Amino acid sequence: MARRKQKERISLPWERRGGRWRGPLSNPRWQALLGLALIVVVAAGFIRYSRHRIRARNTEVAIAQLKQAIDRFRTDMGRCPSSNAELLHPPRSQKHYLDAMPKDGWGRPLAIRCPGYFEEEADVISAGPSGSLLQDDNIQ
Repeated sequence: MARRKQKERISLPWERRGGRWRGPLSNPRWQALLGLALIVVVAAGFIRYSRHRIRARNTEVAIAQLKQAIDRFRTDMGRCPSSNAELLHPPRSQKHYLDAMPKDGWGRPLAIRCPGYFEEEADVISAGPSGSLLQDDNIQ
């Protein structure tokens, strides 16, 4: 009588070690769930980054508007504005240089330094996402 063929049971030690993740990760449902979770995390990071970029662009637009208003004020008055409010309600003329004070993308007021330290005309600085002028995330 011939011997019946049996399935070979020889295995190497690292093949037997599966750990607790080998079983669930071989299940197609868990693989799909893990893939979906990875897509959600990547999408959330992309959305957060794009929101930050939109706010930074809005801040750059507000800075450009404020610089134009300061240039027009200096042309008309011959001096720098002493405060942000002076651009809204100038002392001697009926001309308004701004309708409303522009704010940065995070809703905070912009800081003006006239004459400027970095530029000849004026420095217009946003505190950036942190809201503090002492941190390195300022936008000029």
